[in-house]
Amino acid sequence: MTVPAGVSTTAALSLIDVLGAAKEASRALATLTANVKNAALEAIARELERGVDRVLAANELDLANGRENGLSVGLLDRLRLDEARIAGLARSVRDVIALPDPVGTVVRGSTLPNGVRLSQVRVPFGVVGAIYEARPNVTIDIAALALKSGNAAVLRGGSAAESTNRELVALIRAALESVGLPAAAAQTIDPFGRAGATELMRARGYVDVLIPRGSADLIQTVVRESTVPVIETGAGVVHIVLDASADESMAVEIVHNAKVQRPSVCNAVETVLVHRDAAARLLPPVLAALRASGVTVRGDERARAVDAGLEPATDDDFATEHMALKLSVAVVDDLDGALEHIRRFSTQHTESIITADMANAERFLAEVDSAVVMVNASTRFSDGGEFGFGAEVGISTQKLHARGPMGLPELTSTKWIVRGDGQVRG
Repeated sequence: MTVPAGVSTTAALSLIDVLGAAKEASRALATLTANVKNAALEAIARELERGVDRVLAANELDLANGRENGLSVGLLDRLRLDEARIAGLARSVRDVIALPDPVGTVVRGSTLPNGVRLSQVRVPFGVVGAIYEARPNVTIDIAALALKSGNAAVLRGGSAAESTNRELVALIRAALESVGLPAAAAQTIDPFGRAGATELMRARGYVDVLIPRGSADLIQTVVRESTVPVIETGAGVVHIVLDASADESMAVEIVHNAKVQRPSVCNAVETVLVHRDAAARLLPPVLAALRASGVTVRGDERARAVDAGLEPATDDDFATEHMALKLSVAVVDDLDGALEHIRRFSTQHTESIITADMANAERFLAEVDSAVVMVNASTRFSDGGEFGFGAEVGISTQKLHARGPMGLPELTSTKWIVRGDGQVRG
């Protein structure tokens, strides 16, 4: 087997064997019918349901190690699985079954004046690599979406979730084999450690696209060091703007939901910007609801003039994805001030405005340059499952190929099909 430039033949010979097997499996997956892929997905869902005890036991080992190693509350929450979350993963796999198979979909087509017929169709990437941390749900989400879109998946889930991911991948591989598909279509490279992750980033020729999910440091490391094409997901410094006309009950409920419902995820709000004309009306009830749920809130000088109990907020607070029950608040003069703050601190993930002024709503939608922009809705809806994708590969904050929550179509490329009757070019 020819080893691509940049991949070590000594440190990664076994890893190359793994990647080669994934590449071979991807060729088989590319031609599968939707019925065969759906049968495999149903087998995965059943294996998850049957293997709950195994997965929970492995997950408890990871959680115990995480607590011993000082993992943050947010990362421990992302790492944790329970019966309800595993049942949710099985449901998400079945949701993917219900989605249309993107492979073979005609994107566009035409017939040339000489009779040559053109069609651009969706095709799998081939081998999809993923590097993530403390997120065992990603193991199932990416494997399911990769399978339905005709791709093999090579997964690096990190040491924090190594026991859980090992069990999950074993379940997936058993399910694939049970319906006659190659187990190599789903692989974990966790046993190769950090060196394996580095080799994965350099495995151009074996891996067709690489998707990092995790901290800003992890994502930027992959973007910076990878020679494999990367779809960049991003950290979520997420904003909600409370406009002057915002309804009080709506503001309280949306901000509370966006922060408290699951604070450890990337679509949880991190900063609330309040119009100065509404600060005295909206801040007290919004802050009361947050504090009742244990949220620590920091504010700029103008916010602290409304509520003296706020801790002072710094630029670092406004630039941080806390992944915890922490929130920053600032008072702005107008919509222009809110837009300027977002341009300065946003990671271009998700932003929302609460307003009854439709002119301001439309301006916000048009001018905010983020992957998902909302009006009068919780940022927690910025999610592939909520968008009807069954699951998500991640939320892309880049502008090439895919942006926002990524589902099945985002795991495909295209090729041109040309059909002729003997035409030659003159």
